[in-house]
Amino acid sequence: MNIAYHLKRIGFAFSLLLLFTTLFSQKPTNTFSLGDSAFLLNGKPFQIISGEMHYPRIPREAWRQRMKMAKAMGLNTIGTYVFWNAHEPLKGKYDFSGNNDVAAFVKTAQEEGLYVILRPSPYVCAEWEFGGYPFWLQNENGLIVRSKNPQYLEAYKNYLNAVGKQLAPLQINHGGNILMVQVENEYGSYGSDKEYLEINRKMFVDAGFDGLLYTCDPAGDIAKGHLPGLLAAVNGLDNPQRVKELVQRNNNGKGPYMIAEWYPAWFDWWGTQHHTVPAAKYVGRLDSVLAAGISINMYMFHGGTTRGFMNGANYNDRSPFEPQISSYDYDAPLDEAGNATEKFMKFREVIGKYLPKGQQLPEVPKKKESIVIPSIKLTESTGLYNLLPAPELNQLPVSFEDLNQAYGYVLYHTELDGDRSGILRIKDLRDFGIVFINGKKAGTLDRRLKQDSMFLVLPKGQVKLDILVENMGRINFGPYLLKNKKGITKEVTLDNTEIKNWKMYRFPFDNINNFSIKNNKVQGDFPVLQKGYFNIADPADTYLDMQDWGKGCVWVNGHNLGRYWNIGPQQTIYLPAEWLKKGKNEIVVFDLLHVTHDALHSLDKPILNKLN
Repeated sequence: MNIAYHLKRIGFAFSLLLLFTTLFSQKPTNTFSLGDSAFLLNGKPFQIISGEMHYPRIPREAWRQRMKMAKAMGLNTIGTYVFWNAHEPLKGKYDFSGNNDVAAFVKTAQEEGLYVILRPSPYVCAEWEFGGYPFWLQNENGLIVRSKNPQYLEAYKNYLNAVGKQLAPLQINHGGNILMVQVENEYGSYGSDKEYLEINRKMFVDAGFDGLLYTCDPAGDIAKGHLPGLLAAVNGLDNPQRVKELVQRNNNGKGPYMIAEWYPAWFDWWGTQHHTVPAAKYVGRLDSVLAAGISINMYMFHGGTTRGFMNGANYNDRSPFEPQISSYDYDAPLDEAGNATEKFMKFREVIGKYLPKGQQLPEVPKKKESIVIPSIKLTESTGLYNLLPAPELNQLPVSFEDLNQAYGYVLYHTELDGDRSGILRIKDLRDFGIVFINGKKAGTLDRRLKQDSMFLVLPKGQVKLDILVENMGRINFGPYLLKNKKGITKEVTLDNTEIKNWKMYRFPFDNINNFSIKNNKVQGDFPVLQKGYFNIADPADTYLDMQDWGKGCVWVNGHNLGRYWNIGPQQTIYLPAEWLKKGKNEIVVFDLLHVTHDALHSLDKPILNKLN
């Protein structure tokens, strides 16, 4: 027997097996590129008809349903931001699990026949806390966001590399469904440093994003925010001629033409009227844009809900502090619960005219069921004063950031000599404070209303002064991104004398299960946590009716559903069916204003338009 000969044959056979295994295990790749006037998908013209929706604003269990609705309206693509503060809540600690599993979101879209436009810039705006930046960036000495500052670029690079590991393999040129990736986000509204933009571009490539990159800016800011060599897309403009002129001016006289954010509606903030835009106002505009061959991304197709403490806020020198509400319904074509609206049906009619030959729209899925839950009894309650953690001690009050706390509430406590009166002033209070004297509420201070002081009369003896401060959401747009610390950020004075010797108690409420809520005696007017249980036979969507409550937030089965505030316009909290269980369910309500009821009620539809 010729052993060498047989070994040679075995080696050849093994090599063939390895070759075929490699060939058949590789995903089929596609190409997506820029033509002179259109995008080219595998060399053929392709018009993007996209709608924005954000994975953290939709229960993971409902992603697929929302995508089926996108297909039914005629969308071939969805757009999403990637949220730095969701994925790196603490420096170096990454989370891509559960509702933060953005790769699973993209893969689900591919399974549903949808492409994805990815917007992973560290800054997203999006009416999202700090514009997507994690709070801890403010603790990095000398760090300046959206700049060439070395500390910022290092943190940014680390984050982007982590995102690249999750998402770069899902680009269309690697067999995935991500058509293109956005670099920075409306940078022209903030700055004009082309060197900074080039650093951004290079970091994206180094992180594995080697497909089609683009920038987006409002019409008046494209020249400042566009990086030559990348596709320039425009936001907030839908006049076809002007869109083409602007894009050509920044793309060497060529297309393709992309409206990266087209606004058929708008968002809401506390204390102002709910924004609605009639479908009729935008049907003709959508038609003219699509007829001109322009690609489009609707912001938003489906808003969903900004749960927990992730809402942002607007503020500038010309307008007051405006924290956004938890509902991100946005008057979008798909409502907060994922149901088709009149706008959805009207837009569907328009899009249907521009389908590729031989293609038909799928049927619109039927409206989701919603229910009214019988009165939910709240049987257990505990005052916040019964839940005090170990305090942080300091001569002067310190901010949330100095306490290494991202969100939620901080209770500031000190003691004073009584039998006197004067003006209590909290300089740069951020954002909502409740003042207590010996456990009795003395009043509230609201940054929205530029309130920072009140007149106090202190009784005789030693007096306990408590100030409970809520972070109502960090600013998400404009120059004040760099001035976003929360809590008591400067001095507290009484009758122009600075108050010292403070204890700070942290209440981040990042896990409601950390608190034992039992029927402890509630002291004074302090805020109260209440708990109850209710049974569900068949889970379906519902809306918790908070009209008779004060200000606070609600958890169901451990999920923070968001904030409520009786000033409106939002008076209900959306409770998705996906987070209800057959049988016993748990609910917890935290009301800052010490409103206590023995029951909570629900409705089968939301109230988003009632101001008090």
